Amino acid sequence: MRVPSRSPGQQPGSPVSSTAPARRRPSGTSPRRLTAAEPDLVAYRAAVAELLVEVGALADAASARARQVLIDERLREPALAAVLDATPQGLIGARETLLLEMARYQPNERTSARDLTALVRIYLLSRIDVLWWQDAPTFVTDDQVNGSADLVDLEWLRRRDLLRFRYQEQPATVLGRAARGLRRRLRPDSTPQTAGLLFRRARREVVALLNDLAREFAAAAPPNTPPLWVTSLVRSAEHQYRLRRLGYAAMLPSGHCLGYSVDVELTWFERFGAREALAELLLTRQETGDINVIDEGQAWHLCLAPAARRRLRRAYEAEMGV
Repeated sequence: MRVPSRSPGQQPGSPVSSTAPARRRPSGTSPRRLTAAEPDLVAYRAAVAELLVEVGALADAASARARQVLIDERLREPALAAVLDATPQGLIGARETLLLEMARYQPNERTSARDLTALVRIYLLSRIDVLWWQDAPTFVTDDQVNGSADLVDLEWLRRRDLLRFRYQEQPATVLGRAARGLRRRLRPDSTPQTAGLLFRRARREVVALLNDLAREFAAAAPPNTPPLWVTSLVRSAEHQYRLRRLGYAAMLPSGHCLGYSVDVELTWFERFGAREALAELLLTRQETGDINVIDEGQAWHLCLAPAARRRLRRAYEAEMGV
């Protein structure tokens, strides 16, 4: 099991051709020092990886009490407690929420949490998103998403050939769902097996990030590999609750409900021999500090880091000519 790790700071890059930070630190400079208000995410991700090994060893139903004791003890360790205590829920709230999620967990075909270990990984690593964006306003309702001036219409950009990535919308009618089902039966591998986007809207900085990732992926992937495929973008809290009721591992609070998180397809690219290239690209972006990455199986969850926001906003404006 591979758990993404490392998250140092970043340096500005080219605003249009690539928004990726420089990979080397200039000579004569020292590593960025963490402040008291900035928990060590390298240590946090490493501690999560160690905890997941122990959770996996206690995965059977008879070990429920032992799992609770383990969570109680490990979350209080400095590397984990520093991050969780800095989130709005605090350490105690995060612990109670995680234990409740574990107690309620029921495996199903929809959830990205295929087992308890995956559930713990998704929850704990998603707390980095919450730590980063805890002061950002939540899109509470579907109407707020559709009416927000902070989001742009992807279809408007796509029709003008300004997007380097692909997506598909959820069918809005019974006829549309029937047509989607027929296409999947006739050509089951032509597109990823996902429901599609309920909202075709995104923050400008996220569009710039995805365009840049798509360009890097196109350069690194084997010939004839399709473009980067986005499976989820902004969601309302209203929709997040709907997903939870359907059995999805939709955590709350969530970076999706703030507009700074996205999910990108990984599994589908195996048939093109490109999955590892995409995974490596995403982990490299995490190392440079642009994003937080969570391996959720078929799709990987990404969250834009606040430190990269201004640079990516400038990149969007330069690329779109606004």
